[in-house]
Amino acid sequence: MKYNPNEIEAKWQKYWLDNATFKAENNATKPKYYVLDMFPYPSGAGLHVGHPLGYIASDVYSRYKRHQGFNVLHPMGYDSFGLPAEQYAIQTGQRPEDTTSVNIDGGTDKEGNKIAGYRKQLDKIGFSFDWSREVRTSNPDYYKHTQWIFIQLFNSWYNKNNDKAEDISTLVSIFSTEGNANVNAVCDENIEAFSANEWNAFAKEQQERILLQYRLTYLAETEVNWCPGLGTVLANDEIVNGVSERGGFTVVRKKMTQWSMRISAYAERLLQGLNAIDWSESIKESQRNWIGKSVGATVEFNVQNSEAKIAVFTTRPDTIFGVTFMTLAPEHELVSQITTPEQKAAVEAYIEKTSKRSERERMADVKTISGVFTGTYAEHPFTKESIPVWIGDYVLAGYGTGAVMAVPCGDERDYAFANFFKGQNGMQDIKNIFDKDISEAAFGAKEGFQLVDSDFLNGLDYKKGTQKVIEELEKLNQGKGKTNYRLRDAVFSRQRYWGEPFPVYYVNGLPQMIDAQHLPIILPEVEKYLPTEEGLPPLGNALVWAWDSVQCSVVSTQLVDNVTIFPLELNTMPGWAGSSWYWMRYMDANNENEFASKDALAYWESVDLYIGGSEHATGHLLYSRFWNKFLKDKGFAPTEEPFKKLINQGMILGMSAFVYRLDGTNTYVSKNKIDGQKVQPIHVDVSMVNTSDELDIERFKNWREDYKDAIFITEENGKYIVGREIEKMSKSKYNVVTPDDICNEYGADTLRLYEMFLGPLEQAKPWNTAGISGVFGFLKKLCRLYFDENGLIVTNDKPTKDNLKSLHKTIKKVAEDIESFSFNTSVSQFMICVNELSTQNCHSHAILEPLAIVISPYAPHIAEELWSLLGNTGSIATVDFPLFDAQHLVESSKEYPVSFNGKMRFTMVLPLDLTKEQIEEIVMKDERTIKQLEGRTPNKVIIVPGKIINLVG
Repeated sequence: MKYNPNEIEAKWQKYWLDNATFKAENNATKPKYYVLDMFPYPSGAGLHVGHPLGYIASDVYSRYKRHQGFNVLHPMGYDSFGLPAEQYAIQTGQRPEDTTSVNIDGGTDKEGNKIAGYRKQLDKIGFSFDWSREVRTSNPDYYKHTQWIFIQLFNSWYNKNNDKAEDISTLVSIFSTEGNANVNAVCDENIEAFSANEWNAFAKEQQERILLQYRLTYLAETEVNWCPGLGTVLANDEIVNGVSERGGFTVVRKKMTQWSMRISAYAERLLQGLNAIDWSESIKESQRNWIGKSVGATVEFNVQNSEAKIAVFTTRPDTIFGVTFMTLAPEHELVSQITTPEQKAAVEAYIEKTSKRSERERMADVKTISGVFTGTYAEHPFTKESIPVWIGDYVLAGYGTGAVMAVPCGDERDYAFANFFKGQNGMQDIKNIFDKDISEAAFGAKEGFQLVDSDFLNGLDYKKGTQKVIEELEKLNQGKGKTNYRLRDAVFSRQRYWGEPFPVYYVNGLPQMIDAQHLPIILPEVEKYLPTEEGLPPLGNALVWAWDSVQCSVVSTQLVDNVTIFPLELNTMPGWAGSSWYWMRYMDANNENEFASKDALAYWESVDLYIGGSEHATGHLLYSRFWNKFLKDKGFAPTEEPFKKLINQGMILGMSAFVYRLDGTNTYVSKNKIDGQKVQPIHVDVSMVNTSDELDIERFKNWREDYKDAIFITEENGKYIVGREIEKMSKSKYNVVTPDDICNEYGADTLRLYEMFLGPLEQAKPWNTAGISGVFGFLKKLCRLYFDENGLIVTNDKPTKDNLKSLHKTIKKVAEDIESFSFNTSVSQFMICVNELSTQNCHSHAILEPLAIVISPYAPHIAEELWSLLGNTGSIATVDFPLFDAQHLVESSKEYPVSFNGKMRFTMVLPLDLTKEQIEEIVMKDERTIKQLEGRTPNKVIIVPGKIINLVG
């Protein structure tokens, strides 16, 4: 017999599929355990070896929990809507649904490229996924439920008294009996008060407009990141260095009417919920910072010679007498109203310039100082002194009120701004209100000072000063204490094609929800995936995209009469819509009537272990917690938090290869021959380089036309040695290694073990294919314990103490490692164990059968094969994990080092239960001792039982 991984792995992957080995049962008698991976976006590039890292870790854990007797749900699906597929469709003239399908299932695209397909790649690695529950967010049978959740959000408001979302009908009931004076809701600002009589007298349209100000998803004019090159709005995390992550297009700030989600209603609950979940502190801190809770006060400053008022939120109301100037965000609605004619040109030019910078870029840039004086002054609420009003891009319209009262003596950024514009029109001298020197820097501490030159606050500290100034502001009706959050409502519209259609049509410009029984509203066919000539989103190209409110169906746009047939929403939902609830769909993925049954939700509750990348800290993970809390409020989700434990896997980095071209030539110099010459490093495909860093010159010359006539300066042995560098694994760097290649050459079990062996799960680590042969050799050595070229060599011999010690050390270590997610040290222990058993010439069934079970979470194919060869039927997957027996690790003897005057000369094995006297007697009679002493009598014999023997003198 011979270890043939390709044959073994194909056999057992077919067995698992045919027997639905990993199918989880709802409402099973076993205890449940839900393991989830962040599902992938299916790109045409497929998987590289970095992608499966987290999947392998979750699979090891899932398999281990099955061995422990759990009913394990370990599903997989695809986050298959999104901009990349749409951009590819625009470039190649293909339908996004076609390319997405090929990317998942495999095949050949329109360009003739052979696509492996995510499903085939994942199956090849031997994951224990329950494929009967697969979801694809772009399938109508999935997104009908995303549309349904959107409708629930539209039909809900947030009652601050009960601190939860409630049906909009309860709000209508309050309005019709009490008006809105006493309603304590999360809603738009500056809502006009009305009585019950006024509400009941309002026309239906006016009532609907008012309700839009309270709904959890609503239409509003919002500052967005607009990317003209892509023709769509982008989220902050889709922008890098001021340009779109995809395509590198310019992004500008623009006001648009958009759907938004009132995630801000959940700010405090999102913050407090972090205390109840087992996540890394770094991820929790990212979310805390993003939510950005701050306690302070709102203050209103009257604008001189105007009816306008500037509202600010400050965490330091105690510093109000230090206000030297005010700064508005360039986008602030008051800017156009209050700017004087003399300053208008400068202000407009500044606004145009700053519109090209994203909020994230402006927040991160603490070095650049820029701003313009509006020419207008505000009035200090207490002293009535004039305060110049500036605009500056360090103030964001989306944070707080979009305005700050600048106190340079107490804030470094205000201090830098005031000094930068010192002496210019509209910039006053810095006022110091602290009993501290500020000649070199601002004093930003909240303790260790007394206020001075602060009128009624003189002599007070931060705490007492804050309390006092809030009292006085409330007397003037120009401020009050307030808790503020940085978290802004999330823009939920995208001017794209490849996304969930909104279940919305418009009557007289007001949104109406399509009844849930008519879902899904399916994405229509369009000829072009670009915006229309009029600048409408791509759905504006659809010929059949209107709602017949009588027939309750989608009909031709030419039939719109705004009587019974109305226009449908042209925007689509963002990529995070489908990923904000998918874990619940896995609980009951084939339910046609609801996103999941109450029984399924009650049984699985929430995800016990979630593994994915830390880059989703403030995007997906925040949005999904928001939707889960909302669904809990409405009685649809069983728990407040979706993910109990979160593990972030690190990145596997690529080992790039470089050739070195002499400047201005087509000559390439081997790494060790550069010797100070001016060269340009050029990425080369790592598949052309062997494990000794030698380039296949002929392959390189045939790679591209411009390399055909290349000249090579090689080492003395005629080899060309490339340079190496660790970088992110990427097709553009030609350092991608596909798991398919590794599986074909070494087998999936080798890939699984090697990825776990590379290092701690949460750390980034470089991929080096050269190291994989050692793991492959280990698996062959493992097999030699069970069979040789003639067949099975397992015996019924009684195991020795050493055999049992090796096995139980491994059982203990592996169980502890898996529970602590220290997978790399488990692989080391497997190697130690197999080496020890090989040295012991162990072929005992009593040892090798449990060893196969212990290794099966990591190398499931070979474990299944060995389990079968040992005469067992069925799969090893649910066999009980071996129990650790501590007695097999209890040492009965000790190998003592025997030293003479501190120098070890030999060792001897003695029972551990001997007394000092017995040990000394045995040592003194040993021939090796007699030879060392040469007739002398030692002055002293030092014996530490269980440790050392030393003869002195």
